[in-house]
Amino acid sequence: MNYSEKYGYTPDRDAIGRAIEMIAANMENIATEQVYKDCFSMMDLTTLKTDDTPASVTKLVEKVNVFHNTFPEWPYPASVCVFSNFASTVKNVRKGDFNITVVSACFPSSQSFLEVKLKEVEMAVEQGADEVDIVLALNAFLADDYDAASEEIRQVRRVIDETAGKQGRKVHLKVILETGLLKTPENIAEASFLAMEAGADFIKTSTGKVDVNATPLAAYIMCECIAKYYAATGKKIGFKPAGGISSAADALCYYSIVASLLGKEWLNKELFRFGVSRVANSILSAVEQKTVSYF
Repeated sequence: MNYSEKYGYTPDRDAIGRAIEMIAANMENIATEQVYKDCFSMMDLTTLKTDDTPASVTKLVEKVNVFHNTFPEWPYPASVCVFSNFASTVKNVRKGDFNITVVSACFPSSQSFLEVKLKEVEMAVEQGADEVDIVLALNAFLADDYDAASEEIRQVRRVIDETAGKQGRKVHLKVILETGLLKTPENIAEASFLAMEAGADFIKTSTGKVDVNATPLAAYIMCECIAKYYAATGKKIGFKPAGGISSAADALCYYSIVASLLGKEWLNKELFRFGVSRVANSILSAVEQKTVSYF
C-alpha cells in the first residue's frame, strides 16, 4: 500500500526546511518559564544503559518521588522509561504521579522472533508498564514488506490490550520509526502512516541507539502525517521525539514544531512526549538560572 498517496501527503523537503528556519528564528519568543515547565511535564525520563541495575533504577525513581521537595513549583515528568525487566522495580518504588514506560519487543533492533517480542510485551504489562515503546520491524519495512511490518504492530497492540484488559487498565503503545535508518522523507511518511493505521497511540522518532536520531526534519514530517491522519480519521495520535535531545533549546524546537503543525490541543502529556536522559537538568537550569544537576 502507498500510504502517502492514500492520505494525500508528499513531504516537501524545501518547504519543510524553510518552515524549520522560521521556527528556529522565533524560539526566543516562546522561551518562557511556563513553556519550559510544560516541556518538563511531557518528558519520559529515561535510563536505557547496559549497566542498569535494580539499584540504579530505584535510585532514579526515588529522585523523582522526592522531586517536589526540592522543586515544589514544578510538575513531575510524565513517566520514567526503562527496559521491560525493570517495570516491576519502578512500580514497587514509585510514589509520585508519573507513569511507567518500558522499551520492549527486543528493543532497540527489533530483531527476533515475533513470539519472543509478544511475550516480552505481555510480561512488561503484567508487571506494571503503563506505556510500551516498540521499534518498527525494519527488517520487514525496508524489504518493502509493509504487511508484515503492520501485522507485527497489530499483534503487539492485541497483546497489550488483552493483558491490560485483564487488569482493568489501558496501556498505551508508542511505535519507534528509527527515522535515522529510514533515511528518506518518503520512508518516514510511509512508516508514520503505517504505524498509526496499525494501532500506535504515539509515533516516536528514534531509539537513541543509532548514528542519526531525532531531527527537526523527521519531526516535521511525522507531525504533518499526524495532522493528515487526524483530518482523515478524527483520531489524535501522539508524537514523541527521542534520541539526541540534550538541551532546553532542543526541547523548545520540538515543542514549536508540534505547536505550529498540530496546535495547542497536542501540547500536553497525553499527546506529546520527549524521550530524554539529559535534557531534564538543562530545562531546570534554564528556569532556575543556575546550573542544576538534580538528575
